[in-house]
Amino acid sequence: MFNENSLIALETGTLTLEGEFIHGANTTFLVQVQHQAEDFRAVYKPQQGERPLWDFPENTLAHRETAAYLVSQALGWELVPPTVYRSDGPYGPGSVQHFIPHNPEYHYFNLSDEHFQRMPPVILFDMLINNADRKGSHLVFDADDHLWLIDHGICFHVEEKLRTVIWDFAGEPVPPELLADLQALNEKLRTRSALVAALEEHLAPEETAALQTRAEILQTLEIFPHPPNDRRAYPYPPL
Repeated sequence: MFNENSLIALETGTLTLEGEFIHGANTTFLVQVQHQAEDFRAVYKPQQGERPLWDFPENTLAHRETAAYLVSQALGWELVPPTVYRSDGPYGPGSVQHFIPHNPEYHYFNLSDEHFQRMPPVILFDMLINNADRKGSHLVFDADDHLWLIDHGICFHVEEKLRTVIWDFAGEPVPPELLADLQALNEKLRTRSALVAALEEHLAPEETAALQTRAEILQTLEIFPHPPNDRRAYPYPPL
């Protein structure tokens, strides 16, 4: 698992470009991070490579990637790899996220039964951050069998935007321990906590307020919801 030194390396280490991920809507690079004894790969998403979206403010996707990590850590779920926002990337400001080596041919649609049963926190996390693009390939397992979630650039909108492939648990009860974690998070969001201060560096005030509202609603959720019928609830493409 990652430690504090890994996060410091992401924030201050030297970034060296190694290559570009060509299958994606936004410009994304693989970089080598070097800082003292730390030496690892990361995913760098510069703001200037973000494709403009009609419903999200321009040049905010990297900030949303970072905010997703902050929320994951605050929940104690460790779903999002360490992610930071850096103003001094090779192509300017952007997000830098620890790269997770994984099998790209293994995704939501061919998960083992054991891995499939790990989806409840993922569902709640996506509802909480209002994820508009949970594709089947956006969840990966590392060599230690830890589940990680990636690609959170279009999250935290104030309007309902949830689009996900994970609707298979609809109608099933929500585990009580997950609701307890959401309640604890809600307490942090309701006060001028360090979490709120950190989120306000990356989200608009109304987006932080909407996050708190969703946390308050979700902590009382008894069953996982069904997909809505009045809007598109699935991402395209699904992978």
